[in-house]
Amino acid sequence: MTEQKLPEKAFPVSWDQFHRDCRALAWRLNGFGPFESIVCITRGGLVPAAIVARELGVRVIDTISIVSYGDFKQLETLDVVKDVAPNLVEADRSKLLIVDDLVDTGKTAKLVRDKLPGAHFATVYAKPKGRPLVDTFVTEVSQDTWIYFPWDLGYSFQPPIRGGRG
Repeated sequence: MTEQKLPEKAFPVSWDQFHRDCRALAWRLNGFGPFESIVCITRGGLVPAAIVARELGVRVIDTISIVSYGDFKQLETLDVVKDVAPNLVEADRSKLLIVDDLVDTGKTAKLVRDKLPGAHFATVYAKPKGRPLVDTFVTEVSQDTWIYFPWDLGYSFQPPIRGGRG
C-alpha cells in the first residue's frame, strides 16, 4: 500500500464555521435574486445548497454530479454521472442559482457554466485559478491549500503548526 502525500497547506473547516460561511454566502446572494431554483454540484455542493435554499426560501433543488477528485488530487478528466433535469436547462437562467462548496482549477465550473450559461454561480470557497468563473463566493484560499471540509474530519489531536506536542 502506497502512502498518500497530503498537501502542505491545510485549511480545516468545522461544521460551525462552514454553516456560518454558507449563511454569509446566502446573505451575499440575497441581493441578486430572487432565485426560483438551485442546481448544486454534488457531492460538495449539497450542504451549502441546503443552507442557501433555506435562507433564500428556494424550494426547487436539483443536482449535477461530477466526479473530479480522487486521492486528494484533481482528476485529469471529469465524469458527469448525473446531469441536470431538462426542465431546469430550459428554465429562465436569470432565476437559476448554481451552488458548490469550492471552485479550484475551474474545470468543473466551466463544464457547468457551459451547460447553464446565464445562471448565477456561487461557491463558499474559491481558489485563484477558478475564481473568475464564479459570480459570488465568501472566502478565497491559495491555490496550494487543501480544504478539509467537516465531512472529511473527525475529532482528534491537531499538532501545532511548528511541530511538537503543544
